[in-house]
Amino acid sequence: MPYTLYFASGNAGKLRDFAAAAEVFHVAVLPLPGLKDIPAPEETGATFEENAALKAIYYSRFLPDQLVIADDSGLEVDALDGAPGVRSARYADDAAFEAPGTADERNNLYLLQQLASRKLQTSTARYRCVIALARNGEVLLSADGSVEGEILPSPRGTGGFGYDPVFYLPYLGKTMAEIDLAQKQHLSHRGNALLQLLQKLNESPQLR
Repeated sequence: MPYTLYFASGNAGKLRDFAAAAEVFHVAVLPLPGLKDIPAPEETGATFEENAALKAIYYSRFLPDQLVIADDSGLEVDALDGAPGVRSARYADDAAFEAPGTADERNNLYLLQQLASRKLQTSTARYRCVIALARNGEVLLSADGSVEGEILPSPRGTGGFGYDPVFYLPYLGKTMAEIDLAQKQHLSHRGNALLQLLQKLNESPQLR
């Protein structure tokens, strides 16, 4: 029987990825009602798992008896010992790195500078996403998705967001910012994590 998941994020790109992946299970993914009026919780977790859980628990209390999902996702670069990791969205700001452009552009530039300072042209890396599902302040399920790639020494492509212009997929010969939306959604770490979560939920109808 179809049901709805409420996503606790105002990130349009993430919502798009999740909504597309959920279509396989005929599940609707909608933004959490009134999200813009809810103060965001402090993300104090040291891992993607901890941050996803604390956000899902927090936001589920604002929509009683409904299924609420929250994610924490980011980039792990092997040459940087897994950084930026949980600080992916705030990587440049954490270092007080200043440069023209958007937050995404500053993060990409700072990442490339960090690799260049180690005299590295490329590094293996992965996008990771952990999703937690909660209801009434309790985590019911969680799932983890990832996609492997490399970091290029300079951005390529204009699509996507975040680190997509420097995240290279060797088996396609393209960055995440150079592939079309349908292909990206098929490969997406967010989509992979959500499909795993929905499979678990499908096997546990008593949770719905």
